[in-house]
Amino acid sequence: MLRAEEIKRLAAEIGFSACGIAPAEALPAERAGEWHRWLAEGCQAEMDYLVRHTDKRLDPRLLVEGAKTVVSVAVNYFSGEVDKALAQQAAPLRLARYAYGTDYHEVVKAMLRQLMASLGLEEGRDGRPFVDTAPIDEKYWAQRCGLGWRGRHTQIILPQQGSFFVLGELVLTETCDEYDDFCESRCGACRKCVEACPMGALRGDGTLDARLCLSYLTIEQRGDLPAEAAEGMGRCFYGCDRCAEACPHNQRFAHDTHIEAFRPRQALLQLQAEDWFGLTREQYQLLFRKSAVKRAKWEGLARNLEAVRQNLAAQGDEAAQEGEK
Repeated sequence: MLRAEEIKRLAAEIGFSACGIAPAEALPAERAGEWHRWLAEGCQAEMDYLVRHTDKRLDPRLLVEGAKTVVSVAVNYFSGEVDKALAQQAAPLRLARYAYGTDYHEVVKAMLRQLMASLGLEEGRDGRPFVDTAPIDEKYWAQRCGLGWRGRHTQIILPQQGSFFVLGELVLTETCDEYDDFCESRCGACRKCVEACPMGALRGDGTLDARLCLSYLTIEQRGDLPAEAAEGMGRCFYGCDRCAEACPHNQRFAHDTHIEAFRPRQALLQLQAEDWFGLTREQYQLLFRKSAVKRAKWEGLARNLEAVRQNLAAQGDEAAQEGEK
């Protein structure tokens, strides 16, 4: 039998910001119904992988044979270095915060494997680690394992820490001696994140319409950007942090990560607007090696940058006008 105290102690030693544990079981009918309604309304946009394997997403025991326990973890990726560096530029362009460091999939997966090894568990035989690459409802399990609650901006908010975290899970075949309680929402009547979304993507109930979300549109969507999305991007050409930055929990509690791999790459912080507008495919490949930005591919990033350049040029931005030459 697994020991909760040992799991959490080892998780903290490895560098996880939070760790919680729950029995592996089917999601409650309320959450399953929410998933089905969300998909039926088409809110997943072109992310067809969210439609596939819904049965496994709603029950981790179908994902890992013999599953008895889910361990949910969170890792802080926030860095104030981003704000300090960009504040020194006259007209900075920016990425979503998590994109300045190493690809979180690789970092957190390695940490989860280290946790399994420290517990004397073998991947495949005793369970599997997951980081946003399999049909598992990460946000539900983070809340069920007591890490935090799902805010109106859809992200998990950790008490007295905020939501600048990436999640990961271990689905294990052993039972645990102690499980954590579900974490109830503490958002109250606050709707600052909903009001901050430039596209109106947040629906106020902890879900969003991806068809309107700048993170989806600038990263996942292929082809041309809708005109209103190009205008809503402002100076952020990959992802969007506005809902998270508006959250009082982040404004009060966000603190720098101690995970070296999540610290921003200095080469990215040093690029001026004119450098971004003149970015070549070769520079892209060097700058974003082992980066989550690869998800958008070169074509997507170039599309986003051109949309930002056109908007800023129309506003008389000199760097944007130089990039046009």
